[in-house]
Amino acid sequence: MTSFIDPLIAFVSANAWLAYLTLFLAALLEAVPVFGSVIPGSTIILALSALVPGGQLQFGWVLAAATAGALFGDGSAFWVGHRAKREILSSWPLSNYPRVIAQSEAFFHRWGTLAVFFGRFVPPIRAFVPITAGALGMPPFRFYPVSIAAILLWAPAHVLPGVLAVSAMHKYAGLPHHTGIARHYWILAVIAGTLIVWLATWIIHRRRGVSEIESTTEKIRKDIR
Repeated sequence: MTSFIDPLIAFVSANAWLAYLTLFLAALLEAVPVFGSVIPGSTIILALSALVPGGQLQFGWVLAAATAGALFGDGSAFWVGHRAKREILSSWPLSNYPRVIAQSEAFFHRWGTLAVFFGRFVPPIRAFVPITAGALGMPPFRFYPVSIAAILLWAPAHVLPGVLAVSAMHKYAGLPHHTGIARHYWILAVIAGTLIVWLATWIIHRRRGVSEIESTTEKIRKDIR
């Protein structure tokens, strides 16, 4: 795996705009139903943010790209749901994921407007909450302020760990910025750490949240009947 890191860093250094575009798309796709559940957008953002201390990328542009992508993704998904109404939740490709849609609806009915805020930090329903909010009739003047507030916290929460972790390694562990194998270790450490955190979050959410969400969903279904 380390064999492609040097070329990757050289490529990013020479084509920083492409890295920023990748960050934008990674954040955007996190809000797209189905795609946001399978594309590791958070991992991509964290891994690329680890290139900031070495000077390959600029912190301000990294943060701006992640923020802009998330804003565009959430805003677009909500608007699609708002225009198409509830029918879109039973249309393809969302019709292939009835359980996730049910979880998103249950999450939304339980937390109301706050579901938009909390949903930004909870995979995999993060990709379904904006479109669900629109489909269930949340007014735009309620959705957008909460969504923007959540994203303004979410973006730094994904960018700063990579920046701070690598900066700390340079400062306290004595790892140089641009030499040899040290560079391999910190990039791999950031990526591996991100995957571990993501897996732990998924397991905890799976064990503690599924039963509660399913009971809430069943209650909603009974009320509808």
